[in-house]
Amino acid sequence: MSHQIHTVLFDLDGTLADTAPDMAYALNRVREEQGLAPLAYSAIRPVVSHGATALVRLGLDLEAEDARFTALRQRFLDIYREHLARETRLFPGMGEVLDIIERRGMNWGVVTNKPAWLTDPLMEQLGLANRAACIVSGDTTPERKPHPAPMLYACHRAGSQSWQCLYVGDAQRDIEAGKRAGMKTLVALFGYIGEADEPHSWDADGMIRDPLEIFDWIANPELA
Repeated sequence: MSHQIHTVLFDLDGTLADTAPDMAYALNRVREEQGLAPLAYSAIRPVVSHGATALVRLGLDLEAEDARFTALRQRFLDIYREHLARETRLFPGMGEVLDIIERRGMNWGVVTNKPAWLTDPLMEQLGLANRAACIVSGDTTPERKPHPAPMLYACHRAGSQSWQCLYVGDAQRDIEAGKRAGMKTLVALFGYIGEADEPHSWDADGMIRDPLEIFDWIANPELA
């Protein structure tokens, strides 16, 4: 198999799972509590991969230095934790991708900047916790993506060398982290790509519009 890929690693939000509906729900709940009208889902979705701070900044028009920011961010996270899998599902085709990876004798895992207290219960509720070779959260290692440390830790946990790993993500930090760790990288164009994003400039090894295209790329990387 080209590149001898043994482990496929995924970003969580916007790559493995479509978590945006539940994050949008939590953000709009906070807006409601603050006497604000709901924010359009189309405005929230592209920001989800950038985490809670970016979402609160967007949804409440606050900067992190604002005295209310920390409390409102925590309120957002508390509501989100209570509704982790209200509407969150794997992206279409991703379940089949995981099945194929396992049937081929490969393994897979998750590397996310989401904290473990959200990542672990979400993976449990999605029925994936016992299938993943590794689950690396934003607080598993001292550094987070785009630092390569969590990527290298994931390789170790999955029993692969970095050159045997493929990382799939939907943000520039994902591609940077994977490349710095010595992995092959793919941009998930079906994820939370914003209008201002320029994935063609991220220098990934390839880009995919559907999860199943992962296997097309593995078989024919020169076509990416």
